[in-house]
Amino acid sequence: MHLKLTKEEKSWILYDCGNSAYSMAITTALFPIVFGMFNGVNNMDLGYFNSLASILVAILSPMLGAFADYKDKKKRFFTFFALVGIFSTLSFAFITPDSGQWQLLIVMYILSCIGFAGANIFYDSFLVDVTTDEKMDKVSSSGFAFGYISSVIPFGISLVVIFLMGMDKAIGYQIGFLITALWWGLLTIPMIKDVKQRHYIEPEPNPVGNSFKRLGQTFMQIKDYKIVFTFLIAYFLYIDGVDTIIKMVVPYATSVLGADSFDTFMLLGILLVIQIVAFPFALLYGSLAKKYSTRTMIIVGILTYLVSCIAAFFISEMWHIFVLGVMIGSAQGGIQALSRSYYGKIIPKERSNEFFGFYNIFGKFAAIIGPFLMALTTTLTGAAKYSILSIIPLFILGLLVFLMLPKDATSRPQTAR
Repeated sequence: MHLKLTKEEKSWILYDCGNSAYSMAITTALFPIVFGMFNGVNNMDLGYFNSLASILVAILSPMLGAFADYKDKKKRFFTFFALVGIFSTLSFAFITPDSGQWQLLIVMYILSCIGFAGANIFYDSFLVDVTTDEKMDKVSSSGFAFGYISSVIPFGISLVVIFLMGMDKAIGYQIGFLITALWWGLLTIPMIKDVKQRHYIEPEPNPVGNSFKRLGQTFMQIKDYKIVFTFLIAYFLYIDGVDTIIKMVVPYATSVLGADSFDTFMLLGILLVIQIVAFPFALLYGSLAKKYSTRTMIIVGILTYLVSCIAAFFISEMWHIFVLGVMIGSAQGGIQALSRSYYGKIIPKERSNEFFGFYNIFGKFAAIIGPFLMALTTTLTGAAKYSILSIIPLFILGLLVFLMLPKDATSRPQTAR
C-alpha cells in the first residue's frame, strides 16, 4: 500500500536535507582538511574535540528534552539550536589557517556541534508529531535518504569551487563553509513554518522545577521501561561506531595512506559518491523493514559496519577507500533512520522530547568513546592503522544486546511498570 507524504512530513524531511549538508561538509569532509592546514595540529586530534562536543551535548540533552515536552516549547528550542549551528558554521569562513587561530576555530566548531546536535534532539522528537506509527519507518528513512542525496548539491558545488581555487588553498574550503551554512538555513524554514507539536504536557506552575523532577523520575524508572532501556544500551554501543566512522573517516584515511600519497580531490569525490550510494539504500532499508521488520534491518546494518571496520584495517590504496565507502554508504542511512523510527514506536509519545533526550544522551556519550579510542590508539601505537580495530568490540557488543530485544517490540509501546 502506497503511503503518500503530507506537507508536514515533507517539511520535516526537508530539514534533514538541510542539516545533512553540515554532516557531510563539516563533520566528515571539509572541516578536517582545513583543520589539518593549521600549523602544529594533528588531524587525529579531532577525536578529542569531537568527544568534548559530545560530552557537552550529552549533558544538555535530557534537561532540554524534559523542559521542551511542555506545549509550544519544542519549536522554540529547535529554532534556537538550529540558528546556533548555522551561524557557528558560517563563522568558519572567516577563520583562516594563515591566522593561526586554530583554537578559535575549534571553539566555533564545538558550538556548531552543539547547535547541530541540540536541534536534532527536537527534530528527531518531532517525528512522533508529524506522522503515525504505520508510516514512521518510511518517513524516517526518507529523511535520511533525501538528506544524503540533497547534500550532494551544496557539497558538489563546494567541491567544484575548491578544485578551481586550488586543493591546497583554504579559500575554496571557506566558500564551502559559507555554502553549507546558507543551504542549512534555507531548508530550515519549512520546518519552522509547517511542523507543529501535537504531543505535549500541558503547562503547569514551576515548569523548570517540575521538568527536572520529571526527568529524575524517568531516569530512576527507565529500567522499568524494559524494551526502551535494552534498546538504549544496544544503541549506545553500535551507534558509537557509526558516528565515529562518520567523524573520523577523513583523518583516518589521510593518516593511514599518508598526506603525500593520496589525492585530496579524489577522496572528496569518493565521499560524494558515498552520499549518492546512501540515498537508495536508506530508502531500501525503509522498504525492507516493512517486509522483514525494523529489527532485522538494524541487525543487517550493524553486521555491515562490523565487516567494514575489519576491511578498513587492510586499506592501502585509494580505490580501497572507494569500495569501503560504498559498503558504509549502503548501511549508514538505514541504520540511523531505522534506529530513530524503532525508538519512536516504543516510547510514550506525549513525553517524546524527554525520551529523545535520553536517546541523544546515549548516542552522544557513545560518540565520546569511539573518537577518543581511535585518537588514543594512534597515540599509543604510533600507527593510525590500528585505531579502526578499537571500535569493533562496540559493534559486537551492540549487536549482542540488540538481539535480546523481543521480535515484536515495536508493536507494544512502553509504559513504566
